[in-house]
Amino acid sequence: MNYLSLIDRTEKLFVKDLEKNKEELEHIVSNSSFLVLGGAGTIGQAVTKEIFKRNPKKLHVVDISENNLVELVRDIRSSMGYIEGDFKTFVLDIASIEYDAFIENDGQFDYVLNLSALKHVRSEKDPFTLMRMIEVNILNTIKTIDQSIKNGTKKYFCVSTDKAANPVNMMGGSKRIMEMFLMQKSKEITISTARFANVAFSDGSLLHGFDQRIKKLQPIAAPSDVKRYFVIPEESGELCLMSCIFGENRDIYFPKLDHNLHLITFSKIAERYLKTIGYEAYLCESEDEARASVNELAKNKKWPCVFTESNTTGEKSFEEFFTEKETLDLDKHINLGIVKNDPIFNEDNLITFLNKIHAFREQKKWTKDEIVSLFHFMIQNFGHIETHKYLDSKM
Repeated sequence: MNYLSLIDRTEKLFVKDLEKNKEELEHIVSNSSFLVLGGAGTIGQAVTKEIFKRNPKKLHVVDISENNLVELVRDIRSSMGYIEGDFKTFVLDIASIEYDAFIENDGQFDYVLNLSALKHVRSEKDPFTLMRMIEVNILNTIKTIDQSIKNGTKKYFCVSTDKAANPVNMMGGSKRIMEMFLMQKSKEITISTARFANVAFSDGSLLHGFDQRIKKLQPIAAPSDVKRYFVIPEESGELCLMSCIFGENRDIYFPKLDHNLHLITFSKIAERYLKTIGYEAYLCESEDEARASVNELAKNKKWPCVFTESNTTGEKSFEEFFTEKETLDLDKHINLGIVKNDPIFNEDNLITFLNKIHAFREQKKWTKDEIVSLFHFMIQNFGHIETHKYLDSKM
């Protein structure tokens, strides 16, 4: 399927930047070793492929999903074949003893790329999944940076999110706090990161859900008022690799906003998606009507859709890649912008945050309100508003 047409684009975003830097990119990658963490997710697979096709000396990929790692290897072997370098995958949880043993055994990498994340706003609905989000997005990042520093890694790259700019949800807040720790660690190792748009049809995304609903003969639901920027999976890998290789210490890369990249609603994409596969979107008044009518409508090449305004906790009506207070470099690359950061952070606040989180975890007791309060302490003007309505309560 042509993802570009669904998100109202005809051209890929970073073609000119990749061509401009082609020789240097290939030279650096082919003479370097890489560790990709969270490499079996959509973005992780895209990054792994971008590295693999430039013939690295060593490319090791870690992920908790055994099935996705198997598919990654099958995909690479079926499309690109083999390289002379050392390419291996490992089914490991970054927080585990087994992962620590893996790093102790062979932690020598020029570049460590951390794509591991809990990325869904819906993961903040309960205190236990929320703590898991903090572990993955913040604590594991600190852990893997410290291991990289110990092992003399040249560069550490970590994915942030557009939701970290003026965050209104706990997921974006966790990534904003992660960025604070990146600033702290940047005094000991060179770090770069990236904020970018939603990755179209990535695993677990609403757009990926469209595919699943069609396969299972189920109606499609989408917000009509939530606008997002979208990149395709390949572009997400290209953006991450460019930041990893060319980003200076504390740089945050993001896609420049131009005529090729603009906000689009989920409902509009749903209509285009259905048209692409030969169906007309049929608007239903309720979920019950949509569920009851799917079989009959499908026979007439129509598909039941429920498009409603969003009222769930943590949903931002639009996305942004940077704030008014951040310093930008829009000249270094053609279609890539850069947020330039000084190592500004509050050491006492970071210590307080870790102490409280570790205390919660040791006691095995905490509430969501306590964590929300801690996030407000860490993030000035944190825009989180609790509506007590979550995506899991909707179709």
